[in-house]
Order: sequence, then structure tokens, then C-alpha cells
Amino acid sequence: MRAAKFFCFFIVIALSAAKAQSPAPIIVQAASPITTTSAKSALPVASSIPEAIKLLEKMKADNDEVLAKQKAALERLEELQQAADELRIFSKRG
Repeated sequence: MRAAKFFCFFIVIALSAAKAQSPAPIIVQAASPITTTSAKSALPVASSIPEAIKLLEKMKADNDEVLAKQKAALERLEELQQAADELRIFSKRG
């Protein structure tokens, strides 16, 4: 009788472990197609040479503005790096 109870208990544990190990199926929706735009269609087109020159000057001004911002950010990062180096030096002394 004791062996039968032990055997039944063992079967119940084995079945619950087997059920716990098999995860529920996961259903994933198909990915929608990605629409891409070509770089050529995103660029403005000038119909005449004076318009093209104006467009290029505007692009140059925009690029100069971005470069100025990047230069300011780089200078700020260099200042922070220098402050961190000084802090590291002073913390080693103290």
C-alpha cells in the first residue's frame, strides 16, 4: 500500500513538472512591409542655377550652424573632462 501511494505521488509530481516545462504557444503577427524613401527624393531640387546656388548657400549656413553647436558641445565636454581629471588628482592626494 505504501509503495502504491509513493508511486502515485511520483507520477503526479512527474506530470506536473512535465506540464510546467511546456510553455504555451506564442503567436506572432507577420511584420508589415517597411516603406523606404530614397535619399534622392528627399533632397530639394532646384530648377535653375541661381536657385541651386541659393539652396547650396542655405545648406552651407545650416551646416555651419550645426558645426558651431557641435564645437560648443565639444568644448563643454573638454571642460568636463579637465574638471574630472582635476577631481581625480585631488582625490588621490587627500
